[in-house]
Amino acid sequence: MLSHARLESLLRSFPRMTVALVGDLFLDRYLELVPGSHELSIETGLEAYQIHRVRNSAGALGTVMNNLAALGVGMLLPVTVIGDDGHGFDLRQCLRSLPVDESHVLRDPRRLTPTYTKPMRLVDGQWRELNRLDVRTREPLDDAATVQLCQHLLAAFRQADAVIVLDQICEANCGVVNESIREFLRELTRREPHKLVFIDSREFLGQFGCGVLKGNRGEVLLAADLAPTPEDDAFVERSLAQLASQTGRVAFCTLGERGILVAEPNQAPTLVPGYRAKGPVDIVGAGDSATSGIVLASLAGASPTEAAAVGNLVASITVQQLGTTGVATPAQLLARHAEATSSESSDP
Repeated sequence: MLSHARLESLLRSFPRMTVALVGDLFLDRYLELVPGSHELSIETGLEAYQIHRVRNSAGALGTVMNNLAALGVGMLLPVTVIGDDGHGFDLRQCLRSLPVDESHVLRDPRRLTPTYTKPMRLVDGQWRELNRLDVRTREPLDDAATVQLCQHLLAAFRQADAVIVLDQICEANCGVVNESIREFLRELTRREPHKLVFIDSREFLGQFGCGVLKGNRGEVLLAADLAPTPEDDAFVERSLAQLASQTGRVAFCTLGERGILVAEPNQAPTLVPGYRAKGPVDIVGAGDSATSGIVLASLAGASPTEAAAVGNLVASITVQQLGTTGVATPAQLLARHAEATSSESSDP
Protein backbone atom coordinates (compact mmCIF):
# COMPACT_ATOMS: atom_id res chain seq x y z
CA MET A 1 0.00 0.00 0.00
CA LEU A 2 1.41 3.38 -1.04
CA SER A 3 0.79 5.88 1.75
CA HIS A 4 0.23 9.58 1.13
CA ALA A 5 3.39 10.49 3.05
CA ARG A 6 5.42 8.01 1.01
CA LEU A 7 4.04 9.46 -2.24
CA GLU A 8 4.97 12.98 -1.12
CA SER A 9 8.49 11.81 -0.29
CA LEU A 10 8.95 10.19 -3.70
CA LEU A 11 7.64 13.24 -5.56
CA ARG A 12 10.09 15.55 -3.79
CA SER A 13 12.98 13.63 -5.37
CA PHE A 14 11.88 13.99 -8.99
CA PRO A 15 13.49 17.41 -9.71
CA ARG A 16 16.94 16.01 -8.89
CA MET A 17 16.81 13.42 -11.67
CA THR A 18 18.27 13.34 -15.17
CA VAL A 19 16.71 10.87 -17.58
CA ALA A 20 18.04 9.88 -21.01
CA LEU A 21 15.62 8.56 -23.61
CA VAL A 22 16.39 6.70 -26.83
CA GLY A 23 13.84 5.87 -29.48
CA ASP A 24 11.40 7.25 -32.00
CA LEU A 25 10.50 10.92 -31.53
CA PHE A 26 7.35 11.92 -33.41
CA LEU A 27 5.49 15.13 -34.07
CA ASP A 28 1.81 14.83 -33.15
CA ARG A 29 -0.13 17.34 -35.26
CA TYR A 30 -3.81 17.85 -34.45
CA LEU A 31 -5.99 19.55 -37.09
CA GLU A 32 -9.27 20.79 -35.61
CA LEU A 33 -12.01 20.97 -38.24
CA VAL A 34 -14.38 23.94 -38.25
CA PRO A 35 -17.68 22.66 -36.78
CA GLY A 36 -20.52 22.74 -39.31
CA SER A 37 -18.38 24.02 -42.19
CA HIS A 38 -18.57 22.12 -45.50
CA GLU A 39 -16.76 23.18 -48.65
CA LEU A 40 -16.27 21.22 -51.86
CA SER A 41 -13.03 21.30 -53.80
CA ILE A 42 -13.58 22.79 -57.25
CA GLU A 43 -10.85 20.56 -58.68
CA THR A 44 -12.01 17.19 -57.28
CA GLY A 45 -15.57 17.66 -56.09
CA LEU A 46 -14.55 16.13 -52.77
CA GLU A 47 -15.12 17.77 -49.42
CA ALA A 48 -12.23 20.04 -48.45
CA TYR A 49 -11.80 19.89 -44.71
CA GLN A 50 -11.62 23.36 -43.16
CA ILE A 51 -9.12 23.67 -40.32
CA HIS A 52 -9.45 26.45 -37.78
CA ARG A 53 -6.74 25.40 -35.32
CA VAL A 54 -3.48 23.43 -35.50
CA ARG A 55 -1.97 21.95 -32.34
CA ASN A 56 1.52 20.46 -32.30
CA SER A 57 3.07 18.35 -29.56
CA ALA A 58 5.95 15.92 -29.23
CA GLY A 59 4.69 12.35 -29.55
CA ALA A 60 5.93 8.76 -29.08
CA LEU A 61 9.22 9.37 -27.20
CA GLY A 62 7.93 12.91 -26.78
CA THR A 63 4.85 11.69 -24.92
CA VAL A 64 7.09 10.17 -22.27
CA MET A 65 9.13 13.38 -22.18
CA ASN A 66 6.00 15.50 -21.72
CA ASN A 67 4.94 13.31 -18.81
CA LEU A 68 8.36 13.36 -17.17
CA ALA A 69 8.49 17.14 -17.47
CA ALA A 70 5.01 17.55 -15.96
CA LEU A 71 6.08 15.36 -13.04
CA GLY A 72 9.00 17.70 -12.38
CA VAL A 73 12.04 15.84 -13.73
CA GLY A 74 15.26 17.85 -13.63
CA MET A 75 16.67 17.22 -17.13
CA LEU A 76 15.83 15.16 -20.23
CA LEU A 77 18.41 13.85 -22.71
CA PRO A 78 16.64 12.51 -25.83
CA VAL A 79 18.79 10.44 -28.21
CA THR A 80 17.11 10.14 -31.58
CA VAL A 81 17.14 10.95 -35.31
CA ILE A 82 14.63 13.23 -37.04
CA GLY A 83 14.53 14.85 -40.46
CA ASP A 84 15.90 18.26 -41.36
CA ASP A 85 12.50 19.47 -42.53
CA GLY A 86 9.50 21.60 -41.56
CA HIS A 87 8.00 18.93 -39.35
CA GLY A 88 11.34 18.64 -37.59
CA PHE A 89 11.40 22.40 -37.00
CA ASP A 90 7.93 22.27 -35.44
CA LEU A 91 8.95 19.29 -33.33
CA ARG A 92 12.01 21.09 -31.99
CA GLN A 93 9.79 24.05 -31.13
CA CYS A 94 7.69 21.70 -28.99
CA LEU A 95 10.81 20.63 -27.10
CA ARG A 96 11.70 24.21 -26.20
CA SER A 97 9.07 24.25 -23.44
CA LEU A 98 10.60 21.18 -21.77
CA PRO A 99 13.78 20.77 -19.66
CA VAL A 100 15.59 19.23 -22.63
CA ASP A 101 19.21 19.07 -23.76
CA GLU A 102 18.81 18.78 -27.55
CA SER A 103 22.46 18.01 -28.27
CA HIS A 104 21.68 14.32 -28.90
CA VAL A 105 18.76 14.97 -31.31
CA LEU A 106 20.36 14.26 -34.69
CA ARG A 107 19.00 15.76 -37.92
CA ASP A 108 19.32 13.68 -41.08
CA PRO A 109 18.25 15.37 -44.36
CA ARG A 110 17.75 11.93 -45.93
CA ARG A 111 14.97 11.03 -43.47
CA LEU A 112 11.49 12.35 -42.78
CA THR A 113 10.59 13.58 -39.33
CA PRO A 114 8.07 10.99 -38.06
CA THR A 115 4.69 12.73 -37.88
CA TYR A 116 1.21 11.63 -36.88
CA THR A 117 -1.28 14.07 -38.44
CA LYS A 118 -4.66 13.71 -36.73
CA PRO A 119 -7.73 15.45 -38.18
CA MET A 120 -10.16 16.06 -35.30
CA ARG A 121 -13.93 16.59 -35.62
CA LEU A 122 -16.22 17.84 -32.86
CA VAL A 123 -18.92 15.21 -32.19
CA ASP A 124 -21.44 15.71 -29.37
CA GLY A 125 -19.15 18.20 -27.71
CA GLN A 126 -16.04 16.00 -27.84
CA TRP A 127 -13.14 15.91 -30.29
CA ARG A 128 -12.99 12.65 -32.26
CA GLU A 129 -10.04 11.58 -34.37
CA LEU A 130 -10.61 10.86 -38.07
CA ASN A 131 -8.28 8.87 -40.33
CA ARG A 132 -4.71 9.56 -39.23
CA LEU A 133 -2.02 10.50 -41.77
CA ASP A 134 1.40 9.01 -40.99
CA VAL A 135 4.65 10.48 -42.29
CA ARG A 136 7.92 8.61 -41.72
CA THR A 137 10.84 6.98 -43.52
CA ARG A 138 10.26 3.27 -43.99
CA GLU A 139 13.88 2.30 -44.49
CA PRO A 140 16.57 1.31 -41.97
CA LEU A 141 19.04 3.82 -40.59
CA ASP A 142 22.34 3.60 -42.44
CA ASP A 143 25.49 2.41 -40.66
CA ALA A 144 26.95 5.91 -40.26
CA ALA A 145 23.81 7.21 -38.55
CA THR A 146 23.71 4.16 -36.27
CA VAL A 147 27.34 4.66 -35.23
CA GLN A 148 26.64 8.32 -34.50
CA LEU A 149 23.58 7.35 -32.45
CA CYS A 150 25.62 4.91 -30.38
CA GLN A 151 28.17 7.62 -29.62
CA HIS A 152 25.45 9.97 -28.42
CA LEU A 153 23.73 7.19 -26.47
CA LEU A 154 26.97 6.46 -24.62
CA ALA A 155 27.39 10.13 -23.68
CA ALA A 156 23.78 10.40 -22.48
CA PHE A 157 24.01 7.08 -20.63
CA ARG A 158 27.00 8.32 -18.64
CA GLN A 159 25.26 11.57 -17.73
CA ALA A 160 21.81 10.20 -16.86
CA ASP A 161 20.42 8.52 -13.75
CA ALA A 162 18.27 6.25 -15.94
CA VAL A 163 17.61 5.47 -19.60
CA ILE A 164 14.16 4.94 -21.12
CA VAL A 165 14.01 3.03 -24.41
CA LEU A 166 10.87 3.51 -26.52
CA ASP A 167 10.70 1.28 -29.59
CA GLN A 168 7.65 2.60 -31.47
CA ILE A 169 8.17 1.25 -35.00
CA CYS A 170 6.76 -2.18 -35.82
CA GLU A 171 8.93 -2.95 -38.87
CA ALA A 172 12.23 -4.60 -37.95
CA ASN A 173 15.21 -2.22 -37.91
CA CYS A 174 13.25 0.68 -39.45
CA GLY A 175 13.16 2.79 -36.29
CA VAL A 176 15.83 4.33 -34.12
CA VAL A 177 16.08 1.21 -31.94
CA ASN A 178 17.52 -1.28 -34.43
CA GLU A 179 19.47 -4.46 -33.66
CA SER A 180 22.74 -2.53 -33.36
CA ILE A 181 21.21 -0.23 -30.74
CA ARG A 182 19.78 -3.23 -28.87
CA GLU A 183 23.21 -4.88 -28.81
CA PHE A 184 24.81 -1.65 -27.61
CA LEU A 185 22.20 -1.39 -24.83
CA ARG A 186 23.06 -4.94 -23.77
CA GLU A 187 26.72 -3.93 -23.60
CA LEU A 188 25.92 -0.81 -21.56
CA THR A 189 23.85 -2.80 -19.05
CA ARG A 190 26.73 -5.26 -18.67
CA ARG A 191 29.09 -2.38 -17.92
CA GLU A 192 26.75 -0.73 -15.40
CA PRO A 193 24.24 -3.35 -14.24
CA HIS A 194 22.84 -1.14 -11.47
CA LYS A 195 21.79 1.72 -13.75
CA LEU A 196 18.08 1.64 -14.59
CA VAL A 197 17.45 0.92 -18.28
CA PHE A 198 13.68 0.79 -18.80
CA ILE A 199 12.54 -0.73 -22.09
CA ASP A 200 9.15 -0.44 -23.83
CA SER A 201 8.77 -2.02 -27.28
CA ARG A 202 5.68 -2.66 -29.38
CA GLU A 203 7.01 -5.62 -31.34
CA PHE A 204 10.46 -6.59 -30.08
CA LEU A 205 10.29 -6.69 -26.28
CA GLY A 206 11.60 -10.25 -26.21
CA GLN A 207 14.70 -9.38 -28.26
CA PHE A 208 16.42 -7.06 -25.76
CA GLY A 209 17.46 -9.55 -23.09
CA CYS A 210 18.42 -6.79 -20.68
CA GLY A 211 17.03 -4.00 -18.57
CA VAL A 212 13.62 -3.57 -16.98
CA LEU A 213 11.02 -4.66 -19.53
CA LYS A 214 7.53 -3.19 -19.71
CA GLY A 215 4.68 -3.88 -22.09
CA ASN A 216 0.94 -4.19 -22.32
CA ARG A 217 -0.84 -7.53 -22.35
CA GLY A 218 -0.38 -8.19 -26.06
CA GLU A 219 3.25 -7.06 -26.11
CA VAL A 220 4.20 -9.28 -23.17
CA LEU A 221 2.51 -12.31 -24.73
CA LEU A 222 4.21 -11.60 -28.07
CA ALA A 223 7.59 -11.41 -26.32
CA ALA A 224 6.99 -14.92 -24.99
CA ASP A 225 5.76 -16.19 -28.40
CA LEU A 226 2.21 -16.67 -27.11
CA ALA A 227 -0.98 -15.58 -28.85
CA PRO A 228 -3.33 -13.36 -26.83
CA THR A 229 -6.14 -15.34 -25.21
CA PRO A 230 -9.33 -13.72 -23.92
CA GLU A 231 -9.27 -12.97 -20.20
CA ASP A 232 -6.67 -15.63 -19.42
CA ASP A 233 -4.24 -14.02 -17.00
CA ALA A 234 -2.30 -17.22 -16.39
CA PHE A 235 -0.53 -16.86 -19.75
CA VAL A 236 0.27 -13.20 -19.05
CA GLU A 237 1.70 -14.00 -15.61
CA ARG A 238 3.78 -16.83 -17.02
CA SER A 239 5.07 -14.66 -19.87
CA LEU A 240 5.98 -11.77 -17.57
CA ALA A 241 7.73 -14.09 -15.13
CA GLN A 242 9.68 -15.53 -18.07
CA LEU A 243 10.85 -12.04 -19.11
CA ALA A 244 11.92 -11.22 -15.54
CA SER A 245 13.83 -14.49 -15.36
CA GLN A 246 15.61 -13.80 -18.67
CA THR A 247 16.85 -10.36 -17.64
CA GLY A 248 17.24 -10.91 -13.89
CA ARG A 249 15.30 -7.67 -13.40
CA VAL A 250 11.74 -6.76 -12.51
CA ALA A 251 9.24 -6.65 -15.41
CA PHE A 252 5.95 -4.76 -15.72
CA CYS A 253 2.74 -5.42 -17.67
CA THR A 254 0.05 -2.75 -17.92
CA LEU A 255 -3.51 -4.11 -17.79
CA GLY A 256 -5.56 -0.97 -18.37
CA GLU A 257 -7.92 0.06 -15.61
CA ARG A 258 -7.14 -3.15 -13.73
CA GLY A 259 -3.65 -1.92 -12.92
CA ILE A 260 -0.10 -3.13 -13.47
CA LEU A 261 1.25 -6.66 -13.09
CA VAL A 262 4.71 -6.77 -11.49
CA ALA A 263 7.06 -9.75 -11.80
CA GLU A 264 10.36 -9.96 -9.94
CA PRO A 265 12.84 -12.76 -10.73
CA ASN A 266 11.91 -16.07 -9.10
CA GLN A 267 8.76 -14.64 -7.51
CA ALA A 268 5.07 -14.96 -8.33
CA PRO A 269 3.74 -11.87 -10.18
CA THR A 270 1.76 -9.32 -8.18
CA LEU A 271 -1.13 -7.22 -9.48
CA VAL A 272 -1.00 -3.60 -8.29
CA PRO A 273 -4.61 -2.36 -8.68
CA GLY A 274 -5.31 0.72 -10.77
CA TYR A 275 -7.05 3.90 -9.66
CA ARG A 276 -10.53 4.33 -11.08
CA ALA A 277 -10.95 7.20 -13.55
CA LYS A 278 -14.46 8.65 -13.60
CA GLY A 279 -16.27 9.68 -16.76
CA PRO A 280 -15.17 9.20 -20.40
CA VAL A 281 -11.55 8.24 -20.98
CA ASP A 282 -9.00 8.35 -23.80
CA ILE A 283 -6.36 5.65 -23.34
CA VAL A 284 -3.95 7.01 -25.98
CA GLY A 285 -0.60 7.53 -24.27
CA ALA A 286 -1.64 5.84 -21.01
CA GLY A 287 1.21 3.35 -21.22
CA ASP A 288 3.74 6.15 -21.68
CA SER A 289 2.24 7.94 -18.67
CA ALA A 290 2.68 4.80 -16.59
CA THR A 291 6.29 4.49 -17.78
CA SER A 292 7.06 8.01 -16.58
CA GLY A 293 5.66 7.38 -13.13
CA ILE A 294 7.34 4.00 -12.74
CA VAL A 295 10.79 5.26 -13.78
CA LEU A 296 10.86 8.39 -11.63
CA ALA A 297 9.45 6.56 -8.61
CA SER A 298 12.03 3.78 -9.05
CA LEU A 299 14.85 6.34 -9.16
CA ALA A 300 13.44 7.90 -5.99
CA GLY A 301 13.82 4.57 -4.18
CA ALA A 302 10.36 3.08 -4.59
CA SER A 303 9.91 -0.68 -4.54
CA PRO A 304 8.61 -2.21 -7.79
CA THR A 305 5.05 -2.36 -6.45
CA GLU A 306 5.24 1.22 -5.15
CA ALA A 307 6.57 2.35 -8.54
CA ALA A 308 3.69 0.55 -10.26
CA ALA A 309 1.23 2.33 -7.97
CA VAL A 310 2.70 5.69 -9.00
CA GLY A 311 2.46 4.62 -12.65
CA ASN A 312 -1.20 3.76 -12.10
CA LEU A 313 -1.83 7.16 -10.52
CA VAL A 314 -0.30 9.03 -13.46
CA ALA A 315 -2.25 7.00 -16.03
CA SER A 316 -5.54 7.44 -14.16
CA ILE A 317 -5.20 11.20 -14.62
CA THR A 318 -3.96 11.34 -18.22
CA VAL A 319 -6.74 9.09 -19.58
CA GLN A 320 -9.29 11.72 -18.52
CA GLN A 321 -7.76 14.26 -20.93
CA LEU A 322 -9.68 13.62 -24.13
CA GLY A 323 -8.39 14.20 -27.67
CA THR A 324 -4.76 14.54 -26.60
CA THR A 325 -1.99 12.59 -24.89
CA GLY A 326 -2.32 14.08 -21.43
CA VAL A 327 0.08 14.68 -18.56
CA ALA A 328 -0.18 14.70 -14.78
CA THR A 329 1.44 16.98 -12.21
CA PRO A 330 2.58 16.08 -8.68
CA ALA A 331 -0.33 18.11 -7.27
CA GLN A 332 -2.78 16.06 -9.33
CA LEU A 333 -1.18 12.81 -8.18
CA LEU A 334 -1.52 13.81 -4.54
CA ALA A 335 -5.13 14.87 -5.05
CA ARG A 336 -6.03 11.64 -6.87
CA HIS A 337 -4.33 9.55 -4.18
CA ALA A 338 -6.18 11.41 -1.42
CA GLU A 339 -9.45 10.95 -3.29
CA ALA A 340 -8.85 7.21 -3.74
CA THR A 341 -7.79 6.74 -0.13
CA SER A 342 -10.86 8.61 1.11
CA SER A 343 -13.12 6.51 -1.11
CA GLU A 344 -11.59 3.27 0.18
CA SER A 345 -11.98 4.29 3.83
CA SER A 346 -15.64 5.22 3.30
CA ASP A 347 -16.56 1.91 1.65
CA PRO A 348 -18.54 -0.40 3.96
